[in-house]
Amino acid sequence: MVTDEFGPLTPDMSGPPTIFLLFFGVVFTLVLAGFVTVAVKGLSQWRANEASPLRSVDAMVVSRRTDVQRRAGSAVGPMDGSGTMAVASTGPSSSTTYFVTFEEPSGERRELQVNGADFGQLAEGDRGHLIHQGTRYKGFTRQRAVEGSP
Repeated sequence: MVTDEFGPLTPDMSGPPTIFLLFFGVVFTLVLAGFVTVAVKGLSQWRANEASPLRSVDAMVVSRRTDVQRRAGSAVGPMDGSGTMAVASTGPSSSTTYFVTFEEPSGERRELQVNGADFGQLAEGDRGHLIHQGTRYKGFTRQRAVEGSP
């Protein structure tokens, strides 16, 4: 005779194992903590920029760099109604972030993120007038070169 003493619906054996719940809870907490950390950092940087005065200083472009993020494409293969695999894929993509380092006459350097159009217009050695608010780039007006000057 078969008894249901250790069946799947008894209080002793119901639900997922405790170790799984513990592992899931730890992973969930770590992921949530990561999102909160990124959000707090972004918000504090935004607030610091908002509180910063709009500065207009003479500066020189000392370096330029790019940060390229590449993402591989993904292939998704759901089953369609006939039981055959329907494949939809996204191609690889990338995004580029542009940075320019400016040096003030005092020797202070600051790296600011700029858009692609401004990045293309700036060259190392350019001198001019930089406008920024905290870490926000607002513009750069290049000084006209005078013959005989370095």
